[in-house]
Amino acid sequence: MEKYQEVERSIIKTYRKKIWTKFIKGIQEFEMIQEGDKIAVCISGGKDSMLMAKCFQELKKHGKMNFELVFLAMNPGYNEINKEKVISNAELLNIPITMFETRIFDAVEEIDDHPCYICARMRRGYLYEKAKELGCNKIALGHHFDDVIETILMGMLYGAQMQTMMPKVRSTSHLGMELIRPLYYVKEGDIISWKDRNGLEFIQCACKVTEKNHSNLTQNYNANLQKNVDMNNIGNNVVGSKRQEIKNLIKDLRKVYDNIDINIFRSAQNVNLDTLISYRKDGKVHHFLDEYNEKRKSRSFSRLI
Repeated sequence: MEKYQEVERSIIKTYRKKIWTKFIKGIQEFEMIQEGDKIAVCISGGKDSMLMAKCFQELKKHGKMNFELVFLAMNPGYNEINKEKVISNAELLNIPITMFETRIFDAVEEIDDHPCYICARMRRGYLYEKAKELGCNKIALGHHFDDVIETILMGMLYGAQMQTMMPKVRSTSHLGMELIRPLYYVKEGDIISWKDRNGLEFIQCACKVTEKNHSNLTQNYNANLQKNVDMNNIGNNVVGSKRQEIKNLIKDLRKVYDNIDINIFRSAQNVNLDTLISYRKDGKVHHFLDEYNEKRKSRSFSRLI
């Protein structure tokens, strides 16, 4: 049995409940695929997108719906080692990728204000454009369950707003295009388990900003060791990753209550508008006093009648 066949078998058999079933659940519950779709499965080279690609291949093989797949890999400026790693892993897993080149990493390398956010926006724009060029009407990204709940908490704690990462979104800048997230219900821990069980190694972020931060971290680590400085959590102090801080927070909360992640997720499905001070819909702000005062005026008017 070839390596890719072992990997495919593990998704259907060993991880049927934790990965395959949840993959199917997300697609069905949020109606992510329709007849005749041509989906660009976006391959970053990390564990999440590679697993998503294999799940799509299994769905195409065993499913009854008629749709097409393109496995789209963008090189935003990886070094040669990381680029070859993406290509070799795709070959190992029997994923026929279409790779195209961009210079996104060069463009964001000197940006100091939110470089990761700008990089993500630029990546998505390039993916939409290339996918549309290839005749696709959807792009699939490998965001998973943990990304969703981290986004909810990040919005509340750092952005002072309540929001979530949606399972699918229509593009406002690329007409006719849609973004879907088929791993919406799949937990990152199960993806890591699948990766390790199959002996797979994938690239991490691999951007120049990360490499620069890692280099600074190593230099600071060595310098502080000589000064006998306490090195606990120095990684977070140097890199300053808000998402990593949220990951750590959720990890600590799970120790107290193991269903905390599920409750965070469900909070975005059980929003009670009657108990919110204000909310925004289609760009318009709705404040509870608007309706509150209208009801008071209505009651006052009824007394006059």
